[in-house]
Amino acid sequence: MDLPPNNNLDAYWMPFTANRQFKAHPRMFVGAEGMYFKTSDGRDVLDGIAGLWCCNAGHKRPRIIEAVKNQVEELDYSPAFQMGHHKAFDLADRLARLMPGDLNHVFFTNSGSESVETALKMAIAYHRARGEGHRTRLIGREKGYHGVNFGGMSVGGMPANRKMFGSLVSGVDHLRHTHGIAGNEYSRGEPEHGAELADDLERLCQLHDPSTIAAVIVEPVAGSAGVIMPPKGYLKRLREICTKHGILLIFDEVITGFGRLGTPFAVNYFGVQPDLVTTAKGLTNGVVPMGAVFASDTIHDAFMTGPENMIEFFHGYTYSANPMACATALAALDTYEEEGLFTRGADLGDYWADAMHGLRGAPYIKDIRTMGLIAAIELDPIEGAPTKRAFNAFLKAYDKGLLIRTTGDIIALSPPLIIEKSHIDMAVETVRRVLEEIE
Repeated sequence: MDLPPNNNLDAYWMPFTANRQFKAHPRMFVGAEGMYFKTSDGRDVLDGIAGLWCCNAGHKRPRIIEAVKNQVEELDYSPAFQMGHHKAFDLADRLARLMPGDLNHVFFTNSGSESVETALKMAIAYHRARGEGHRTRLIGREKGYHGVNFGGMSVGGMPANRKMFGSLVSGVDHLRHTHGIAGNEYSRGEPEHGAELADDLERLCQLHDPSTIAAVIVEPVAGSAGVIMPPKGYLKRLREICTKHGILLIFDEVITGFGRLGTPFAVNYFGVQPDLVTTAKGLTNGVVPMGAVFASDTIHDAFMTGPENMIEFFHGYTYSANPMACATALAALDTYEEEGLFTRGADLGDYWADAMHGLRGAPYIKDIRTMGLIAAIELDPIEGAPTKRAFNAFLKAYDKGLLIRTTGDIIALSPPLIIEKSHIDMAVETVRRVLEEIE
């Protein structure tokens, strides 16, 4: 049994974890480098999920390590309110240059959940600033995941994340999801069918009156629900409907940002520009907690009115633009750009897709979906025991030296972008053997 030095596992209440199962059979990492984690019993485990969708450049990257060391000696903390430091402005400028159109302003947070809360508050406050305070309704999507704070849970559409917490934020409704559409099985990239589901927004506009709706928030690719791709034309149609009715469109790119699809962001991949974009995770390669919200000129400028000595937006966090996080993010951007990682998903996309779809016909598989360097392997559930088959696959894969992520009965893979073809082959072969051995 893997135990920490004090042999006590009781105090730590672990997030999104089957605590009792884990503490009976602990799985401990003690190191990481490149594509691999090191376990406490000395094994190497291939990182098939970039940590938790975040370590896009892999682990123990020299430029990032050096940046963290230097920054803690130079400026460990700087107050975020009414004060600044150079790296915050440098980072915001570099990030804005990655975005198309007029997404030229960056507000820093500390996580994807905080980024979502910030974007939702921006949307509502923006409409109030321009005299449309009646626009308070928020629209999410079934199966959407937007973090775990109350706003994000409310617009999110994953029942397991919502059921323990009551009625949540009022004035929220949801679009229908795009999962499981007939004819879209085993898709590579955007599936062919389902763009018309974007018109569900028109239904909600008729139900609620579009003048009451502040914003629609969607993940371009729904990650936590099981890697659900948008049908061809779906996101473009959402943009058209939002523009028609004066509704803001928010893309949650906490997972798709920083090269996951073979472009810097999904905004670039799909050629659809929202009004706000949330991000986190890959921003610092997962090394220091940090998030960010991109806002258009139109939204930003609506707040820049009134006396110049007054705070324009009453929102922020103690650790917004923390110097350590900014230094880490700048080093991560250097690494991504110098090693061509923003486009590596495009370079390896065909090999990745061929390898993943080569699993078709393996036991229990009912669907495979791929885009960029991301994949979903959907399994038939065990009758009467949903999620158990995928969880068994997770445990078996770990024993065989591969870290995967499961949600429901779906295996998700999203490796560091430094992955080589040999790693892809190993991951696929391991998944195949796992499915042959579990029940």
